Amino acid sequence: MESLLKSTSLIQRARWLVRLRWVAIAVLGTATFFASSVMKVSLPVTALYGITGALLFYNFILHDLLKYFTWGEKRPSAGKIGRIITFQISADLFILTAILHFSGGVENPFSFFFVFHMIVASIFRSRLQSYLEATLAVVLFSLLVLLEYWGVIPHYELTGFSGHGLYREGTFVFGVLFVFACTLYMVVYMTTSISEQLRRQQESYERANAMLEQKDLLKNEYVLRLTHDIKGHLAAIESCLNIVDDQMVGALNEKQKDLVERAFRRTTKCMAFITALLKLTRMKLTGRLEKEFFPLKRGVFNAITLIQNQAARKSISVDFDIEASVDEVYGEPVLIEETIGNLLFNAIRYTPEGGKVRLSVKEREQFILVQVSDTGIGVPEEDLTKIFDEFYRAENARKVERDGTGLGLSFAKQVVERHGGKMWAENNPEGGSTFSFTLPRATGGAGNK
Repeated sequence: MESLLKSTSLIQRARWLVRLRWVAIAVLGTATFFASSVMKVSLPVTALYGITGALLFYNFILHDLLKYFTWGEKRPSAGKIGRIITFQISADLFILTAILHFSGGVENPFSFFFVFHMIVASIFRSRLQSYLEATLAVVLFSLLVLLEYWGVIPHYELTGFSGHGLYREGTFVFGVLFVFACTLYMVVYMTTSISEQLRRQQESYERANAMLEQKDLLKNEYVLRLTHDIKGHLAAIESCLNIVDDQMVGALNEKQKDLVERAFRRTTKCMAFITALLKLTRMKLTGRLEKEFFPLKRGVFNAITLIQNQAARKSISVDFDIEASVDEVYGEPVLIEETIGNLLFNAIRYTPEGGKVRLSVKEREQFILVQVSDTGIGVPEEDLTKIFDEFYRAENARKVERDGTGLGLSFAKQVVERHGGKMWAENNPEGGSTFSFTLPRATGGAGNK
């Protein structure tokens, strides 16, 4: 897995160099035209345009080569991509040297563009490779400058831009070369030092994150086993209390009946908490959903049916609006139905008697939007982003219902996100709140707010 991540990172770096070179090609062509046509600088434009064309062809080759190496499911080795990156950086140094030769040599201030190549090399490659690239740059530039100084190769004057004859002044030439070499090696030293420090920190964070994930996995497995055992005991207690409460084993006096009913209610609430915790933990551990195409309307109607009696007891009207175009979605039917029911249940729980709850299902371009609005107590602004955290409950919700688990919304949000959707909450201007979530209409889609 580690080698795969490194290989993927190297591929991204290699592609980034290709993209950066497109920019350099455009800049070189534009600068040649501007300098020769607008500034009237004397330049061998044929040679420079020729280099631009060669650079364009060379970049297309690299682009197609990387595309070939990563075509389909192919994953090239880190060594192969690393060699391509090294080749690109080295080839760019030769190309830059050629460009400088035809545009003034040592008299061209753009010679310090070598610095950018050193920064790239120091970030992408090892310290040794970076120093080797710096040495190659120093050798290439020194050869260019010295060969022009000795008259071995021609020097192209930048007439109309810089002074002439500097390439033959020994003090200037050797001074530039000294500063050039010192600059490149200092840049490599500083950049590699910072890069290695950042790499060590990243590796440390990755190790810490892996340890946290492992501990979280162990915790979830422990919670799963523990809650499963507790649920079994609670189920037995609940069953016994139910028998006693129904007076199937004998009559109870008022005091006994009251105590049994209170114990039964508490046991039922505890069972609901354990069940929710089990579902949430199991989902975290497996991370798998048995998805299928199913009609969303069916799940909506089933969820509404489940909460009708509770709504009637509080005289709360429940309206719904499902667009006719809403058809099938791809997901786990039971979990999605339970998510809708959970939002409806919360809306009724925190809406005063005589209030209203409205469910709407609308079709958007790439997803289905489900919204549950109410005229209830709303959500404090500072809690809007926290209410989806596990075990978190807003202060006003705790005042209305002391015994909530704080797991329902967390479970619902995770269900939606595992389906590729999003869930959020907002307060209504006229009071109450609206909980919304999206579901993709097809496999692999993503919900959007």
